[in-house]
Amino acid sequence: MSELTADAIETRPAGGQADPRAFVREEAGLNHLDLMVRGATCAGCISRVEGALLKDERVETARLNLSTGRLRLSWSGPADLAASYVNTLSRIGYPASAYEPELDRDPRQEEERRLLRAMAVAGFAMANVMLLSVSVWSGDGEMSEAMLGFMHRLSALIVLPAAAFAGQPFFRSAWTAVRHGHVNMDVPISLAVFLACGLSVHETFFGHGETYYDAAAMLLFFLLIGRYLDMRLRARASEAARGLAAMQAASASRVRADGMLEAIPARDVRPGDVLHLAPGDKIPVDGVILSGASGLDTALVTGETAPLLAEAGTDVFSGMVNLDAPLRMRATAERDNSLLAEIARLVEAGEQGRSRYVRLADQAAKLYVPVVHTLAALTFVGWYLVTGDLRPALINAIAVLIITCPCALGLAVPAVQVVASGRLFRAGVLVKSGDALERLAGIDAVVFDKTGTLTEGRPRLINQTELSEQQLQCAASLARTSRHPLSRAVADAAGMGPVAEEVSERAGGGLVGRFEGRELKFGSADWLGISASADAVTEAWLQIDDAQPVCFKFEDVLRPDAAETVARLKDRGLHIEMLSGDREGPAADIAARLGLDHWRSGLKPQDKIARLNALRDAGHKVLMVGDGLNDAPALAAADVSVSLASAAEISQAAADLVLQGNHLDALPLANRVAIDARRRVLENFGLAAAYNCIAVPLAVAGFVTPLIAAIAMSASSVLVTLNALRLASGQVQAKQKEN
Repeated sequence: MSELTADAIETRPAGGQADPRAFVREEAGLNHLDLMVRGATCAGCISRVEGALLKDERVETARLNLSTGRLRLSWSGPADLAASYVNTLSRIGYPASAYEPELDRDPRQEEERRLLRAMAVAGFAMANVMLLSVSVWSGDGEMSEAMLGFMHRLSALIVLPAAAFAGQPFFRSAWTAVRHGHVNMDVPISLAVFLACGLSVHETFFGHGETYYDAAAMLLFFLLIGRYLDMRLRARASEAARGLAAMQAASASRVRADGMLEAIPARDVRPGDVLHLAPGDKIPVDGVILSGASGLDTALVTGETAPLLAEAGTDVFSGMVNLDAPLRMRATAERDNSLLAEIARLVEAGEQGRSRYVRLADQAAKLYVPVVHTLAALTFVGWYLVTGDLRPALINAIAVLIITCPCALGLAVPAVQVVASGRLFRAGVLVKSGDALERLAGIDAVVFDKTGTLTEGRPRLINQTELSEQQLQCAASLARTSRHPLSRAVADAAGMGPVAEEVSERAGGGLVGRFEGRELKFGSADWLGISASADAVTEAWLQIDDAQPVCFKFEDVLRPDAAETVARLKDRGLHIEMLSGDREGPAADIAARLGLDHWRSGLKPQDKIARLNALRDAGHKVLMVGDGLNDAPALAAADVSVSLASAAEISQAAADLVLQGNHLDALPLANRVAIDARRRVLENFGLAAAYNCIAVPLAVAGFVTPLIAAIAMSASSVLVTLNALRLASGQVQAKQKEN
């Protein structure tokens, strides 16, 4: 019997937390629960958390997203098992509670503040104790025993409380790991700090040798710098799921049995409820239209630029916007089962997959713990056997622990990422994910969305020169009264002017009104009884009285730098594709103008993800560039993703990089900087390895004290930082090369 089935089912979680059973939902015969897990920091944590839960045969899936801390859990047993699973996580050192995105604060924000406070305290202690150490060094042989003892006691008074506070991020993690039968990088770090402080206290009050308070403070300060930088670059990864949760928190107008309307939260809508949609309302849940006819703006959901005509029997989805006329709809799903909720799940699944990316620093760290523990233990045993004295054996073992502490390793990646991110920021690219540059450096395929990415995302009148001024002003007099995208395009082209009289909007058809004594109609070809052309462009027609209708042609204009960007990426040998939710005609036209051989149209979010997965299965590392809400799941699912500053908020949140100036030409530069950054990271690892190859034998041989070890460790950290700064110096040359 499994571990969980052997235990009695606990109906309340430990620690007085809210009962997670209240958050369990049943779908397709399985119970599902989302939990916020604290304390997970690496790929090993993912393995331990998921492995502990999967020991229970009833658990179908357990997926932890390292970036957000969100665990998606499903099982086939009773809902009462929820508390047992929460307590299991607590027992292995990962406390968890129900995930409530609308109420929950991002736990990483508080962790960032704790690291910043710890770093400040460690820096204060290091600066002050070094001043005292300088006095001790300069007065060596001349300072009285009483004054020397006073200096040591004053150093202890500064460092011991500071180390107890600043070392908590390492101590808590190390204690949790040891208590549950495993070790991590924080164990040797904590051991080095404890031993250095403990030996120094002994020397201060019971001996007359050297103390190493300054080494402990310096060690903590440099380690906290690396950890804080890494946390800052990881922190934004959870914005996508939180942004989607905020978008789902909408209201709805429900029609009561007596015909009256009542405003309710969207989360209270149930299947079968009849809802009223006024013009401008966002559809809160999935459903079907019962009565009325109106155009729907589906751009955020499908990427389609042309409005969708909705009438009785039309299926509609959450996130669409009613444009023209009132509608009545019947809800067919709750908010948590609507399209936006499905997109949120797709985004989350994509982030989980990406969180399994093994960073270069994680790969290097795998060797650190066993090697350091072995070296320190062998040094201690060897020196004790040779000298028979615990003091030199302990001092040399501490020196090994300190000199091998992963300050250089901890700074090797974050320092490069910070410098590279700053360089790209000055070039108009915001880097939001710490490991995005590593993933961007390895891409060999680029997938573009069409609408709003390769194109500007809004229709423009393209045959204005073929129209007379009178025709343009007549159409504009009607268009100025409408929110329809094509009407806005006409109004923008004509500029400010008068408005027609007696204007009425025919849902799915067009506008009717009078202007300067003439009867005007402006709308679709079908509505006016005209045969539509087969061109890729979008059309609207103007009829003045009984005259022959005049065609207004619209097109989603290609971004000025799209062709150049695609050409430069092609020149690098990258595979380029375009995936669009738009119709085949406009998509084919854009693909032809960009010279793209690989493109697809009419895709839903799931279809885009399927294509990305197919490319990955073929061995590609994929970069996705998109802007709409419908692109958010694909952005999260790609190996690395880019969004534009004009994109939907959720797309920016799901992306790893945001092009601030809405210029695609910054994309090749970002790829070049990422490749350079990876080279600097590898160089930093080489420097750290060379440092250890030289310093560790000296420490093992007894030629290095803990203080010298701390200085050498700090020097290696400064060296990798200076190497990282070389990235900034190549900015002008790289820009010139890219342009």
